[in-house]
Amino acid sequence: MPAAQLVHAQLLHAPLLHAQLASLPLDLAQAGLTVGAAAALSGIGLVVCYRATGVLNLAQGAIAMITAYAVRQTVVVWHWPKALAVAVCLLVFAPAIGWTLDALVFRPLQRRDAGPVATLVACLGVFVLLVGAAFLLWGPTPLSDAPSLLPSTPWAVLAVVGVLAVGVAVVGRWTPFGTQVRAVVDNRRLAELAGVDADRVSSVGWAFGAFTAGVTGAVLAPGLRLDPYGLPLLVMETMAVAVIAQLRSLTVAVASALALGVLQSELTQFHPSGWEQSLLQAVGANLFALALLVAVLVLPLDFTGRGRGGGGGEDPERRAYHPVLSGRPIASGGAAGSGRNSAVRLGCAVLLLLPFAFRADDLRSALQVPALALVLLSITVVTGYGGQVSLGQAGYAGLGALFTGLLAGGRVAGLPAFPPVVALLCAVVLAAPLGLLVGWPAIRRRGLALALTTFAVGTAISRLVFQQPAATTGVMLDRTGMLGQDRFFYGVELALLAGALLLVRALRRGRLGRALGAMRDHEAGAAAAGVDVPRLKLLAFVLGAALAALGGGLMGLGGQAFDPNAFDPVLGLIWFAAVVVFGADSAVSAVLAAATLVGLDAGTVAGVSTAVVGALALLLGRLPPGGLAGLTRLPGRGTRARDAAHRTAAELGAEPVRLTPLGRRLAARITLPVQAATPPAPAPTAAPMPAPAPAPTVARREGERLTARNLTKRFQGVTAVDGVTLAVPPGRITALTGPNGAGKSTLFDCLSGAQRADSGQVLLGGRDLTRLPEHARARLGLARTFQQIAVFPGLTVADNLRVGAEQAAGRTARESAADADRLLSLLGLAELRDQAAAELPTGTLRLVELGRALAAQPAVLLLDEPGAGLDRRETALLVELLRSLAEGGLALLLVEHDRELVDELASGVHVMRTGRTEFHARPEHRYGPEHRGGVLPHGA
Repeated sequence: MPAAQLVHAQLLHAPLLHAQLASLPLDLAQAGLTVGAAAALSGIGLVVCYRATGVLNLAQGAIAMITAYAVRQTVVVWHWPKALAVAVCLLVFAPAIGWTLDALVFRPLQRRDAGPVATLVACLGVFVLLVGAAFLLWGPTPLSDAPSLLPSTPWAVLAVVGVLAVGVAVVGRWTPFGTQVRAVVDNRRLAELAGVDADRVSSVGWAFGAFTAGVTGAVLAPGLRLDPYGLPLLVMETMAVAVIAQLRSLTVAVASALALGVLQSELTQFHPSGWEQSLLQAVGANLFALALLVAVLVLPLDFTGRGRGGGGGEDPERRAYHPVLSGRPIASGGAAGSGRNSAVRLGCAVLLLLPFAFRADDLRSALQVPALALVLLSITVVTGYGGQVSLGQAGYAGLGALFTGLLAGGRVAGLPAFPPVVALLCAVVLAAPLGLLVGWPAIRRRGLALALTTFAVGTAISRLVFQQPAATTGVMLDRTGMLGQDRFFYGVELALLAGALLLVRALRRGRLGRALGAMRDHEAGAAAAGVDVPRLKLLAFVLGAALAALGGGLMGLGGQAFDPNAFDPVLGLIWFAAVVVFGADSAVSAVLAAATLVGLDAGTVAGVSTAVVGALALLLGRLPPGGLAGLTRLPGRGTRARDAAHRTAAELGAEPVRLTPLGRRLAARITLPVQAATPPAPAPTAAPMPAPAPAPTVARREGERLTARNLTKRFQGVTAVDGVTLAVPPGRITALTGPNGAGKSTLFDCLSGAQRADSGQVLLGGRDLTRLPEHARARLGLARTFQQIAVFPGLTVADNLRVGAEQAAGRTARESAADADRLLSLLGLAELRDQAAAELPTGTLRLVELGRALAAQPAVLLLDEPGAGLDRRETALLVELLRSLAEGGLALLLVEHDRELVDELASGVHVMRTGRTEFHARPEHRYGPEHRGGVLPHGA
């Protein structure tokens, strides 16, 4: 596999020749147009595919690479005429790849409403599968005889760019198909109801995107040596032009591509001396990678579709659950699941110990398994536990190896040569803070935007550090003394891996692990529970960088050399896909994935592991949540039969429904109409039931008054909240009603801190909360629920409540656990404590969410449509529960469209229209004895 630096150098060979023959900037600009035009082709394909399907095709580079190989195979090997080869490869083969991917991979994901992370993993699966297929078919040896299909001047490529851009613009604006594309992008389901064939639109978008990828690969291949890694990565770097265009504007994409190509060529005419020359060469050769990095760090990326309609609001990714990243909670698997988990751990331990019996040559290959396992474990922490998509961990692994070599070789000015182990540990300490390079942007980046950011950072590290001779020449990672013996070194690796596994296990099962799981499953819900999401993201990336650096340092020491190609960004994509396939939230799966990657390539042919991982990634939709690790957490046959028997018995009335004391008390106060039925047989005489025990009380703070003064919030010129003033006193239920689009949810977000109001104040008691973030307001006693239920599906019911209890200020772990247990009993959830929240019905989930909010001991509770999705009995139970909370002194603000529910509960109603509120008092509804007199005033 050639170095990425060599790829760029070959790509710039034509500009360098022009610079030698003539120093005129015009000649250099003409030469740079070839590179720019190829990047423009790639950008056009990415933008069109995204506009038609809503998917950013990260497999664009792999499709370009496989098409370039196909062109070479037909022309050079099979001796087809160029015209026939072009027709078959570019007009049939490449579009067929796009159509097949849409029909077999992405269309089923869209029909299942798969989230962006699942789609991203599918794209990476396609990428990895095609790269692996190229390895198996053509091998890793670079090929320099790719045929040239166009004249050497840039005008032919520019003509292709112009024809495609104009054609796309004409079709998009002035044809019925263009109207259909816009309709599908805006609202796929509504377009289908209007008779639009959304599947056909998506297929055309994928076919066109694959066609432009094939043309890009065919144009670029003659200027460089063709290999399975170089061309895909180069095309992915040209993704910068699509990002600059915000995946919307073809004009911006083409213009930025041509500008970058010309600038890259113009930089070759400058020849400063000393370190400036090396810096200029690095910038010029990697201009597209730098442009991608700057774009993802500086531009306000919006890939959620919120901007299409011109509306505002919160990023839906904050409230998205990605089952592909999390399986069933460990506690919910039952005895069978625990037994299978133990068997997997035992098998993993045996697998790691086997190399001690290997021959010397085989043991040398096995040295990479623990090292790679640590790198993959870093992805488990960042992605599987924290829910942050990180495609750049290979960069941190490479930094660990590089820093280890520099410190061990005494190449750091002012420092002596360190022993290898000390150098390794120091390298980890140095690399860990660099995780902030990704962690800081990740505070406001999610989903696809975060994936691009992490990939850009990893690529920049590879290009600007690993591929620069000044930084890596002469770096040695010799193992001396006992470390020079492979068996002893392997034992050291296992010891470090065991320590990392214990650390990660403690992380997952503790308070921090529950907070990470909450952030992964529902970021907005985690913040509302009091989790400091920004700080937690930084911690996840720093810890991930440390683990990756430790693994990378061991990889370098195992091979006793620093190999930049061992940390290629494409390998980072393969490693990410492998972790997700084997189970992103399982530490043991990271070890098994490492063993599989190393073992398959060592025991068969290089590239087999890549192809296998790619194929499995495409099958993720058919696996249980959590990938292959999810198979070990499925309930056993006996458990499923026992659950089915319990459900059947309950349905047939064979066993009375068991309620908590509070449940029995509330049920006795509810009268529901009974349908006519056959009179039941008289029940046998039984002893009278004992009187119900007193219901457990909810630990809470003293009730405080929540006040909003002149709150205003605008989105893109639209005023969603316009000078709202309201008060929520303790011991009362205050309602907020109004039509859809009136601004109720935005007002809730401004009160809770999910969004910062443009002006106005939010007061809790006498404390100004206006400038405090959401988690800080929650810890001070301002809790909320959501219109779309905000639970953490990857956690158990008990852990959902403990997340809220543990974030309250001044609570010990024992107190938090006791409060969570008390609430489980109060809400009738005790028997479901170890059940995964993802497996519960809507009514139960509403109780879980309410329990999470109450566990924080709030003074004020904001409820956003708590009756949505509940049946009559569940709604009646909710009414009694809310009344009980108000009688206990809690201040409640209720957003609800159900007029009967509002009339039954509210002591005062704020009616909201077009961002403004009007107050209507209802003095007959007051719950606290201290509030029996007076009427709630409008205002202060």
